[in-house]
Formats: sequence, structure tokens, C-alpha cells
Amino acid sequence: MSGERLSLLIIGGYGTFGGRLARLLGDEPRLRLLIAGRSLEKADDFVADLRSPKDGSEGLGSSNLGATLQAVCFDRDGDLAEQLTRLRPDLVIDASGPFQSFGQDPYKVVRACIGLDIDYADLADSTGFVAAIGGLDAQARAKGVFALSGLSSLPALSFAALDHMAPRFSRIDAVAAGIAPSAHVKIGLNVVRVIASYAGKPVSVLRQGQPAQADGLIEAMRVTVAPPGVAPLRSRNFLLVDAPDLALLPGRFAGLQSSFTGVGTEPQLLQRLLGFAAGLTRRKLLPSLTPFARLMQRASHGLAIGEHRGGMFVRLSGLDAAGKPLACGWHLIAEGDDGPFIPVTGVAALVRRLLGGVRPENGARPATGELRLEDFEAEFRRFSIASGIRVESEGAGLPLYHRVLGSAFERLPPAIAAMHAGGHSGSPGGGARVASGRARVERGSGWLARIVARLIGFPKAGEDVPVTVRFKADGEREIWTRDFGGKSFHSFQLEDKGRDRHLLTEVFGPFRVLVALVPEGERLRLVVRGWRFCGIPLPLFLAPGGETFEEAREGRFHFHVEIGGRLTGLVVRYTGWLEVEEPSPASS
Repeated sequence: MSGERLSLLIIGGYGTFGGRLARLLGDEPRLRLLIAGRSLEKADDFVADLRSPKDGSEGLGSSNLGATLQAVCFDRDGDLAEQLTRLRPDLVIDASGPFQSFGQDPYKVVRACIGLDIDYADLADSTGFVAAIGGLDAQARAKGVFALSGLSSLPALSFAALDHMAPRFSRIDAVAAGIAPSAHVKIGLNVVRVIASYAGKPVSVLRQGQPAQADGLIEAMRVTVAPPGVAPLRSRNFLLVDAPDLALLPGRFAGLQSSFTGVGTEPQLLQRLLGFAAGLTRRKLLPSLTPFARLMQRASHGLAIGEHRGGMFVRLSGLDAAGKPLACGWHLIAEGDDGPFIPVTGVAALVRRLLGGVRPENGARPATGELRLEDFEAEFRRFSIASGIRVESEGAGLPLYHRVLGSAFERLPPAIAAMHAGGHSGSPGGGARVASGRARVERGSGWLARIVARLIGFPKAGEDVPVTVRFKADGEREIWTRDFGGKSFHSFQLEDKGRDRHLLTEVFGPFRVLVALVPEGERLRLVVRGWRFCGIPLPLFLAPGGETFEEAREGRFHFHVEIGGRLTGLVVRYTGWLEVEEPSPASS
């Protein structure tokens, strides 16, 4: 270490990912961060911004807070030995990229580091670069340093998720992974150029256990990214992209039959246009999409509509220990501007391990298996990032809400969990149960609200109304019959499939409402994510809205249901409490 601080040279330190890494590590007082790039002026401006106070707090890198920050000029095409000797870093982190365009000598920075006894790590996502870095392994071992490539979402994070799920399997047949960036994230031109370079071109994959060629940005897989207990991303197609995982997976899982890595962008219309253009390249009508990279970037920025959320998934399928089919998926969702921090969390975790005295084995290799999933999740806690695992085969025989929520069901307060603990055909009484209590009912006064309420059969307004709810399992669905003071109406609920996977669907007559179940403390929020009329999708902004949740208060189950919309105003609001009735001996 340089003095009392670990010295990090971040190449591309003021760029898209290098800058985020500097922000992520900037509050660590045991670090000296050298913010490096070809422009010293840009590096100085970035460091000044880091140092400036924000939100009333002291800036990073100030005299008594965080890392020591220094702007430096670094040219990867210059005299590397002279620059590295002068700067004296303990660890070089290459966050510049794109690694696909490093020319005839792509490993010159790595070799220079090894030659000067400097450790090295990068955020490379180039299949060729990451997979071939092992050619420098003997040199790195001889010099007593490590050189780790691919400490990014793919392959470091994806392999950490794979390693976490793999013990559930006796045999793994297929692996798929994908990234779904928020439409509001400004994708850099270099990233767009890389994607454009293999559009419609052959990408090496596994099919039926054999090496095969598939079409980049044409072959697709539909996935709903849905960590347990979080409102899922909208279902989308992920288009095949070339990523290091495709080259590394066969060596990790013997007998693997199928592999896929993809990207699922929003809006999907823009992605479909990209797929169409990739088809023109495949049919030789266009030589390449690379000349259109800047236009593609402008289109992605100009069509930044929809939710500001991004995500990622890693999915395994095969056989469990008993030889039964098993599918398991790790899902992640990042809110707002937090998504672009995910690719640098691996480097941040590596640095914190180094500060804790945990050093990787010497040698040069891809960064797969270097970090555990728990290492990444520790970094996620600083952000609005939720992740978790869904095991599909575990849904069989479970109550409906448990199937939809997955492992998040265990976070529910006991009063809410008890209300939804029955409700499958194999439970005592065939899944039937009854809860009773009291309620307050309000009705909307608009003419359209009255028509909707009458059509569905909602109760009339009243105070301290006796209420009874009967839940009856009917195959994969639950029939709910609600009785308010002698006025009853019913609906049925089920876990949706296909493009609406991991959502709870409630059907009121011709209306079908898609709901996300989101635990928040003592509440279970029901968030509308879509709706249908006679099977026809309707605009979400016209969907029935209002605050709807279940809540535990002093050990008792309470409900708050509000149904209304832009066109109707309030239709009905009913609030109150319920207690599950014990089944009588005759019904058990």
C-alpha cells in the first residue's frame, strides 16, 4: 500500500462507470483514488464535483472525510511503464472500454501492470478479452500479482448468482441471463457501438449441448424480472447479445445443453425496430449497424419513456437432487438512477475485501467465482436495489399468495400470513375458509361510478357493517365471496402466467386486474400493474386506482380497499378488520 492508504488508479475515472466507482468508494478514508483519463481538465472537473458539498454534507475527499482524491492524466497509448511508475498505484482498475476495440495489443495495460508488480482488475464485457486473459496467468503468478477481468454484471455478478443457486441442482441443463436497463439511463456511444457491431451477426452459444451459432439481436427470450416482494418489471423480450458468459459457461457446467445472454430494453417498440434492422444485416441488406450507432443512441435517449427502473435475471433449469425437473431464477430490480451502479459493485466489493486483508489468489483469469453473491448484495444495500431467488417447482401445493410472493411471504406479519395461509385444494376442507369482522363502506357519487359498482355488485355505503369473506380454492385459483351486511359479490384470484407472470390477477366479471404484491413493514400493498376488459389490454393510466393494502394492527388483520379511476372517480372504498374463523368439527 502507498503509505497508509490503498492507492487505486481508475482508468476512465470520470467516465460512465469509472465515475460511479469513484463515487461508490469516495467515502472510504483508507483509499487514495487516482481519477485518470486522457483529459486532465475533465479529471479535475470531476474531482472538484466530488469534493463539492451536497445536500448540506461535506464533500468527498475533503480534509476529514473519505478517500484522498487526485486527478491525473493517463494515456493507455503512451509510455505505460513511465506513467505507472510515476503514479505508484497498488491496484489498477480499467473502467475505460470498450474492450472490444483495444486494437492489436489489447492486454498492454495488463502486461505493464504485471511487469511492475501491480495488481489489476477491469470491467470488461468483451467475450474475447475476458476469456483469453488466462494467457497471462503464468506471468502474473511469477510476479505475485492478480489480474482479474470481467468484474462487471456479466460475468462476475451473473456467475455469483449461478454459484449461489447451483447447489440446488444435481444436473444443470440450461442457463440464461439478461440485463434490462431503464429507458431513462443514458447509454454511452461506445456501448451502443459494441451492440451494433454484432447485430445480425453470428454469436456463439450452446444448443443441445453442442457449440452453435445464433443471430445477435434477433434470437429472443421473454422474461418477467420479478424479485420476491417487489413490483416486477413489465414482461419483455430479451434479445441475444454476445457476453463473456457464453464462452465461460461450458467450462463451469459440464454437460450444459443451452446458453443465452440477452438485453431487454424499453420501450419494446424501439427494440423491435433494432431487431428488424439486425435482420437486414443478417440478410446482407446492410453490412453492419455500426455506422448507425449515433442514430441508435439518439433514438434511445429521445424515446426515454416509461418507468425509471432497471433489472437483471439469471436463470437455471435442470434436475434437483431427487431427479425431478427444477427451474430457479435470481432476479434484481434497481430503482431510478441506481441501476448503472450495479456494474461497478464487483470492483467495490473486491476493494473492500482487500482493505479487510482478503486477497485473491495470484494469477490472471476471468473474475468468475471471485466474489460471492453476498458480497454484491452488501454493496446493493446502499441503493434502492432489491434482489432475490424464485424456485419455480416450490409453488406446487402452496397457497396462492405464497406462490405469487415466493420467499417474500415469510416477511409478512403473522396476521396477514394467517389470512392467506390456506387456499389450496390439498388443504383441510378443500382449501375453504371463512373470515368475519366489521367494515365501513363508502360509495362514489358519479353516474359512471354507480354503473360500475352496480355491474360488479359492490355493497352500499354504511358504517359498522358486518362483513364475512369466504375463500374457496378451485384448482389454481381462489374464489372470494364477500358479504357486507347481506349484500354479497364475488371475484376470483389466480397467479397469472406468460407475459403477466408473478402478478396476482383478480377477475371481476368482464374486468381482469393485474396486481403486484409488495410487503412493506406491517403492510402488504396491492399495486395495480395492468388491466383487461374481456381480455383486451387497456391503458394503465385509466386502470382502477386508489390505495389498497392489508395491514396488521395489534395482531389483527385490517384491510383498506379503494377502487376508482380517472373516468369514474371513487367507485367504492371499504375498510375494516377480519378474523379467521376456526373450522367447525363437521367441516373438518
